[in-house]
Amino acid sequence: MATLTIKNLPDSLYERLKLTAARHRRSLNSEAIVQLEQSLNKHNIEVEETIERVRELRSKYPDLRLTDADLEFAKNEGRP
Repeated sequence: MATLTIKNLPDSLYERLKLTAARHRRSLNSEAIVQLEQSLNKHNIEVEETIERVRELRSKYPDLRLTDADLEFAKNEGRP
């Protein structure tokens, strides 16, 4: 197994990780691994779900195409 050293970890983040580890009755190292796994898995699930939703919408509305102007409008809507 690999070893990872984290440099320049902010004190506040270290304290939060330490408290979470204590709450879950884990070592600091184990808690860091669990948090990394959860974070990385969550991102992959969100991406896969988003892609699947886009595919569903594209099949439901095959004639709908967004232009660059449409996208620019959506990005700037509600901004000052």
